[in-house]
Amino acid sequence: MFGIFRYFRKLDYLLVAICFGLLVAQVWFDLRIPDYMSKVTTILGSGQGNTGQIWSICYEMLLFAGGSLLVAIFVGLLSAFVGAGFSKRMRTKVYDKVDSFGLFEMEKFGTASLVMRSTNDITQVRMFITMGLQMLIKAPMMAVWAIVTISGKRFEWSLATIVAVGILCVMFAIILVLVIPKFSKMQQMTDDLNRITRENLLGLSVVRAYNSEKYQQAKFETANKRLVRAQIFTGQASSTMLPIMSFVLNALTLSIFWMGAYIINATPSLQDKGEIFGNTIVFSSYSVLIVQAFMQITMIFIFLPRASVSAKRIKEVLAVKPRVVEGECTQGVEGAVGTLCFEKVCFGYSQKEVLHDISFEIAGGQTLALIGSTGSGKTTVVNLLNRFYDVTSGKIWLDGVDIKEYCFESLYQKIGLVTQKAVMFDGTVASNVAFGVERPLPNEECGQEETSHKAEQYAQDICEALHIAGAKDFVDNMPDKEFAEIARGGQNVSGGQKQRLSIARAVFKKPEFLVFDDSFSALDYKTDRAVRSALNQKTKGTTKIIVAQRIGTIKDADKIIVLDAGQVVGVGTHKALLKECAVYYEIAKSQLSEEELLA
Repeated sequence: MFGIFRYFRKLDYLLVAICFGLLVAQVWFDLRIPDYMSKVTTILGSGQGNTGQIWSICYEMLLFAGGSLLVAIFVGLLSAFVGAGFSKRMRTKVYDKVDSFGLFEMEKFGTASLVMRSTNDITQVRMFITMGLQMLIKAPMMAVWAIVTISGKRFEWSLATIVAVGILCVMFAIILVLVIPKFSKMQQMTDDLNRITRENLLGLSVVRAYNSEKYQQAKFETANKRLVRAQIFTGQASSTMLPIMSFVLNALTLSIFWMGAYIINATPSLQDKGEIFGNTIVFSSYSVLIVQAFMQITMIFIFLPRASVSAKRIKEVLAVKPRVVEGECTQGVEGAVGTLCFEKVCFGYSQKEVLHDISFEIAGGQTLALIGSTGSGKTTVVNLLNRFYDVTSGKIWLDGVDIKEYCFESLYQKIGLVTQKAVMFDGTVASNVAFGVERPLPNEECGQEETSHKAEQYAQDICEALHIAGAKDFVDNMPDKEFAEIARGGQNVSGGQKQRLSIARAVFKKPEFLVFDDSFSALDYKTDRAVRSALNQKTKGTTKIIVAQRIGTIKDADKIIVLDAGQVVGVGTHKALLKECAVYYEIAKSQLSEEELLA
């Protein structure tokens, strides 16, 4: 738990030191008040004082109480500032770390768990820091200071205080043993509940289409009941501490006054009786402070297990070293722009390989197509090219350089990827097409005329990308055209429209490589042909890698790779593969007529 505090800044340590000094002052203020109570009691018991003396003492008590209040408020503000700043930095660190993850790390943790670690877990740690700065420092100091102050007083009272503290410690230990294991399970149960809820919301249309509402509700109820049972157990166990502590505190006060009354009754001198009564009041006040200090420590240790589990989960994310490590190379070999070579590439997600000895080469500006049955490894090839995973063995050469040597920024600048599932972001058509590219804005280095020219070129490039992707027509029919709003996830556009906007996004980037991972499947045949024709005309110098299921989408490619069970079973042009590759012929036969096969 406390290892996570290495992420504190120097300012945080300074503020903690200030809080420590202020809490010392607050404890001193609080411990002075019983002394004044003793003076008042002594004056009243002796009968020799006057009202002025009592008021003077009361004013001093009020001064110390006010000082304690002001210090408590200031410490609360400082601790809230430290906790909020810490949680902000931790969220940033977790976000940056997750942003560096590859697909392997994402699959290891799961989206639902990462969301909880970035939000709920960091909140738990923040709450502990905010409360801990006040209680964790103040409570032990208060207990030790009060114990030292009353040490040497009557044995009976000291014994009663020791027994009370002992009972609290035993109860506290029992509850911790019962509660700590549950907190770890509660976080996992919360992850499960979050995952089930997310699945249900994302797949709501499928759930309804298959009348599976009751099934999904049963899954949710099962996970929810497990979490509720754990929360009820931990809540009940923790809540028992407060009444027990209140009972022990009241019993201690009662026992001190009972013993004080017994001692006073056995004392013959009236003056001694007054002194003993004053000591009883003082000891009672100090013993209450001691028990309250242990109550605060107990509260801290109730929050500690959950915060400790949350801190461990956060550290697990921050401690991960991504398998895909960034290189330092920023550019390829001169004269090899647009070239791609897979050299005896093998890859496996675990011990089982899904790609075996994949080798092929393509020159700059050519079109490479990948086809094969479902699960043959086509998307895996694309993931390796984009370094979402690293090869198990072999090498991938991009522009004549091993792909592992590139820095991520340079690598992804070279590649324009269109994924199987089109992803849209909340914004406008223009912001989605120009995603990741800053819009030209006036600055000190560029004059107004130059900025205006860049902005005009920016708008023209968006229109050109939309035209190439076959999206210009439907965008022109939308309100505000290129500045029409796109809802979160692209909910206000169709699947084919989202796919065309994704293609426009890749084209706008003007990369060296355009990678289409089954990106034409949502397009009708006419639009498919029109988009591919525009791509061939407008992006002649760009190397294209097309993953597709349709023969019509890839038959004009310069080179077609046929994959089967993770192996290359055919390489060549459409006509050559029809004659030489049985797997390709079977795929073509299932899609084309006899006349088209013979053409």
